[in-house]
Amino acid sequence: MKKRGSILLVVVLMLSAILAACGGSSGSADDKEVTIEFMHSSVEKERLDVIKELVAKFEKENPNIKVKQVPVEEDAFNTKVVTLARSGKLPAVLEVSQDFAKVMDKDKLIDQAAIKDVIKEVGEDSYYEGALNLVRSEDGKSYIGVPLTGWVQGIWYDKKALAAANFEEPKNWNDILTIAKHFTNKANKKYGIAIPTAEGAMAEQAFSQFALSNEANVLDAKGNITIDTKEMKQALTFYQELAKYTMPGSNDVTEIKDAFMNGTAPMAMYSTYILPAVFTDGDPSNVGFIIPEEKEKAVYGTVSALALSDGLDDAQKDAGKKFVEFLSQPENQTKWVLMSPGGAQPVNKGVIENEAYKNNEVVKSFGALSEEIAKSFDDIQIFGLVDGKNFTKMGDITSSGVIAKMVNNVTVGGKDVESELEKAQSTAESNN
Repeated sequence: MKKRGSILLVVVLMLSAILAACGGSSGSADDKEVTIEFMHSSVEKERLDVIKELVAKFEKENPNIKVKQVPVEEDAFNTKVVTLARSGKLPAVLEVSQDFAKVMDKDKLIDQAAIKDVIKEVGEDSYYEGALNLVRSEDGKSYIGVPLTGWVQGIWYDKKALAAANFEEPKNWNDILTIAKHFTNKANKKYGIAIPTAEGAMAEQAFSQFALSNEANVLDAKGNITIDTKEMKQALTFYQELAKYTMPGSNDVTEIKDAFMNGTAPMAMYSTYILPAVFTDGDPSNVGFIIPEEKEKAVYGTVSALALSDGLDDAQKDAGKKFVEFLSQPENQTKWVLMSPGGAQPVNKGVIENEAYKNNEVVKSFGALSEEIAKSFDDIQIFGLVDGKNFTKMGDITSSGVIAKMVNNVTVGGKDVESELEKAQSTAESNN
């Protein structure tokens, strides 16, 4: 009997060892090979090569995890996510905009707990506060994405042109308007400032900076829609007046960038993605950057974030978290940021201290301005972010285009400010 019991014990131990080697019941990424998909919008060969290198480095450090890239054109990205979600084939890790992250979160497609774990592991203090605010959950207790890179928007100006006309750097609305008036000569097709007026996302983004600097927001702390307010009216009235000194018609990304770069306007409202053009075709030492300010300073910015899909099994979730943590390390984030030097901005403080970042020729060419822009992430404000609450419904309001249409109507269309505010308020309420 004693011998039979010993044999039985040996068999049990051998079976246990075999089960453990095969992954057994734990299902974690530490004991069996697992493949995860990573969906992003970097389809250009140069970017794909960088991401391929990062993936290879990660797989070398984590030999039991394989990462399959799923590059998708930016214009088709959101639709692709919806299609994959419906079929239950959503990739484990996705690079998404802050606005689309809200849409995914509303549809319960994001694992907030897993994302929060990653941010805790990386360290909340590692990020600029504003970058984290952009990916906070609606209740303010968690996150809907891990910040990867970002960009900020403001008014870029030609230092020499303003100095020659005896103007100092503009500080507030009145300064901006005064300078815009001075440089406008429509007969010679010269304008004081290039701002977006087309019915598109850029118009909402640009107008939001003026509105937020006047303490006007689309939502209040309870999530109520607050478009038709005195503060919003003041901001929209100002934007309508400022538009008199920009190029005629519906101006969008291309028109604004071209006007600033070819000297048609000495000021332009644009994101940091104007900097690569300034580096290539302009004079980096001659560009200044200011944030519209009235009652307070309001930096508009956006981040691309890494989201972890909800509903993953334990092995894929563990692998996905490891991969996102890897991409969140300053050294690896630096490589991602430098795929678009000057345009893409660091969201992790460690990146601006990284030697590869500091020594990049584009970053170096702008001197102290590069660090100033990165640090401005701490002052980020956007419509729908109120008292630490990042309302998901703002994603729907932006997607509806109601704000952009309002801006286009009062600038290009010459419509009445009060009636357009009332219309936008009513439309937004009916859609929510």
